[in-house]
Amino acid sequence: MQKAEPFKHIYERACERKGGESGLAQLLPQVLTAAEYRNHSDAELLSAISRQVFQSGFVWKVVQAKWRAYEQAFFGFEPLKVLLLSPEQLAARAADPDLIRHAKKTQAIYDNAIMVTDIAREHGSLAAFIADWPTADITGLWQQLKRRGARLGGNTGPYFLRGTGKDTFLLSTDVQGYFKAHKLVDGSFSSQKTLAQVQATFNDWQQQTGKPLAHLSRILSCSVGDNRL
Repeated sequence: MQKAEPFKHIYERACERKGGESGLAQLLPQVLTAAEYRNHSDAELLSAISRQVFQSGFVWKVVQAKWRAYEQAFFGFEPLKVLLLSPEQLAARAADPDLIRHAKKTQAIYDNAIMVTDIAREHGSLAAFIADWPTADITGLWQQLKRRGARLGGNTGPYFLRGTGKDTFLLSTDVQGYFKAHKLVDGSFSSQKTLAQVQATFNDWQQQTGKPLAHLSRILSCSVGDNRL
């Protein structure tokens, strides 16, 4: 295990690769405040979860093109309405040519509607639960989504969070490559020990810079690999 380099060095490399500070700034993702995140409805978040599940391992443009049909087929993703669907109705949707024929991912919509309603019952809404989760333990939130939801392991849960504005880093190929090359981790990225090591490094960088985790993650990915302008 080695000590992480100061983040200012990473930032300087990213700026050099991406057209300076202004060019890099244009690549940074939007991060919502906790108050802003709470404005998401449970239906919006269930839709975002479901879309990310379908995009995982699939051509995302196809998913995007079909998503309006999904909104209609699943009642705008209102969780309680989704839970009224019978197994036969779910099977029909999984076989619908206007949608994507994937029974397990279609079932995940129903299973994640259960998760959303359960968390809303406990915390008021899924948005409130996510908004209040501390970013210093964002991998803990990843694990909650994986444990309580369906098909939200790996990068699916983190990408859902990033896409809806929750501050999180991502374990992209470039980020993983950096941590391995600099010997900042000593195990698989699926292990709790490695996730804790990555979280601790990002927490340290956040204390150095005051930047959101999402920005740190994107800047790091821009500083390595073959992604120069």
